[in-house]
Amino acid sequence: HEIIGTVTEVGANVTDLKVGDIAGVGCLVGACHSCESCEADLENYCPRLVFSYNSIDHDGNVTYGGYSDRIVVPSRYAVRVPEGLPLAAAAPLLCAGITVYSPMKFHRMTEPGQHVGVVGLGGLGHIAVKMAKAFGIRVTVVSTSPAKEKEAIQGLGADAFLVSRDPEKMK
Repeated sequence: HEIIGTVTEVGANVTDLKVGDIAGVGCLVGACHSCESCEADLENYCPRLVFSYNSIDHDGNVTYGGYSDRIVVPSRYAVRVPEGLPLAAAAPLLCAGITVYSPMKFHRMTEPGQHVGVVGLGGLGHIAVKMAKAFGIRVTVVSTSPAKEKEAIQGLGADAFLVSRDPEKMK
């Protein structure tokens, strides 16, 4: 997963990508699009879900993810990478970014004026803080490490920081 590459062909009905575009593909590349989960825009729960890696595609081929020389996916599973965005910055958004964005979107945490708590300041936590701030949401980071406060507040723009090992701060 986290595949980034150059579009070499597009189908006749594809309008959002063109040959030569840089595109990214996350971990999902197929679903039935007719079950209850798919109809609720929850394809990740589809019983016929196809991952970009270690799955059997609907055509019977095994998917190999980023180890493939090339991959064919429906355009709904590919996103154009904006010009100027470094590929090393784009790739993690196709996994960690989606992991954070999906529940934020599902729980309607994308509108200014809301408040979200981010537990942990690892890879997902970093992206969660940046994404929430981009949506105009107030962010409190909760971490076991007091050493991460400066990074959370000054580096990432979090509004507050709590050390979960400090009983007084957790009241």
